[in-house]
Amino acid sequence: MKKKIVIIGSGFSSLASASYLAKLGHQVQIYEKNSTFGGRARQLKKEGFTFDMGPSWYWMPDVFEKFFGDFGKKPSDYYSLLRLDPGYQVFFGKEDAVSIGADMDQIYQAFENVEKGSAQKLKAFIDKAQEHYRIAMDKLVYRPGLSPLELVTSETIKKLRYFFSNIKALVHKDFKNPKLQQILQFPVLFLGAKPENTPAFYNFMNYADFGLGTWHPDRGMYSIVEGMVALAKELGVSFTANAPVNKIEVENGQAKGIWVNGKFIPADVVLSGADYHHSETLLPKKYRMYSESYWAQKTFAPSSLLFYIGLDTKIQKLSHHSLFFDVDFDAHAAAIYDTPHWPEKPLFYANFPSVTDPSMAPEGKEACFLLIPLAPGLEDTPEWREKYYHILLGRLEDITGQKLKDKVLFKESFCVNDFVSEYNSYKGNAYGMANTLFQTAFLRPKLKSKKVENLYFTGQLTVPGPGVPPALISGKLVAGLIGN
Repeated sequence: MKKKIVIIGSGFSSLASASYLAKLGHQVQIYEKNSTFGGRARQLKKEGFTFDMGPSWYWMPDVFEKFFGDFGKKPSDYYSLLRLDPGYQVFFGKEDAVSIGADMDQIYQAFENVEKGSAQKLKAFIDKAQEHYRIAMDKLVYRPGLSPLELVTSETIKKLRYFFSNIKALVHKDFKNPKLQQILQFPVLFLGAKPENTPAFYNFMNYADFGLGTWHPDRGMYSIVEGMVALAKELGVSFTANAPVNKIEVENGQAKGIWVNGKFIPADVVLSGADYHHSETLLPKKYRMYSESYWAQKTFAPSSLLFYIGLDTKIQKLSHHSLFFDVDFDAHAAAIYDTPHWPEKPLFYANFPSVTDPSMAPEGKEACFLLIPLAPGLEDTPEWREKYYHILLGRLEDITGQKLKDKVLFKESFCVNDFVSEYNSYKGNAYGMANTLFQTAFLRPKLKSKKVENLYFTGQLTVPGPGVPPALISGKLVAGLIGN
């Protein structure tokens, strides 16, 4: 039966679910609080520069292909892709960097150059990661998290020990050099937890990294948003921007619609792709599934301090993506998860998309995106932001040998307070809830409300977890639960 479905928010999971639901024949309307669509995947344009404000890594291209393929389309119908070579660089000091190339043989040689004998160990490690990736994609991540039995297959039973061991132990078993250990542990940061708290099975992210590669969509990650919006509109989805939802209307235990800017929008089904915690605050307390104490006890992925900088020069020595691990990795992780505080010596990530894509900056100039992962809920002040801006620019100047501070045309920042005000993000987290052992699959917040009929949720706080590809999958899963 055709239903009227309203969706709160327009992030990747909302866009995906909207297309699947429209394909099923439903009337679908998306309401977005901000002036542009895409949720956290927004875009900043200034003085000829273009910045992706949120996600900046295109990993797991197979998931995007599968999504568009479900509608008889291909990603290339909406945007073109370039595989980056190198995918990224990792800096451990001024003249000490490891490049992760686009070819496995390049990566094997890079490892061998750092630690003799590690190439052979890496081959075995990636073979295992590829097997885990296949199992995850075929058997696990496209399950809606309704029951622990979803995890029980003949193949996962054989892999049980990898769920009860952790990434750090798995990596340290075969690789003794700290640089290689950090490179192999880096991808799980996308899952939002420390390597020692992330099940070893999740080393499938290393195959996603090395095996499937790092890509760049032309004109940036926002091209994916534009493509998904175009697809949804082709399927009949309607969009309304500048439309903050004030309340989810419930009558006799049933969702009846939403209130937007003081106006009631009736619906047969309400689906929220907004922050899960915030979404439940739109309900009377008796209809909320999760208490404040529940959320307070959960392990959340980091927040971030982000800078968007227009440089009046081309950058030297750095690739499109560069990671700076030239300080204590464990100390920074402890500042996020153990005793939350601003890190004394921060790890950070730098993205220069105009190195690859000339459309992202004026000729002869560079678009610079910098990110420091932080504990959610930290005090966020202009003074803290300015302090770390100078720390990062100083580190970049040291690595590149360039005078960059004098070449800054402008800078914009985004941090904890902005994640709260712009995205209603719980404690200003940037990536959702971490995928720890006890926050995996059926142990994550549910896609379907148990207290309100016809109320559903999607996004990075529910299954399968944080990241853009999982958001696409989450949208598909919730659409399957809503059904015809």
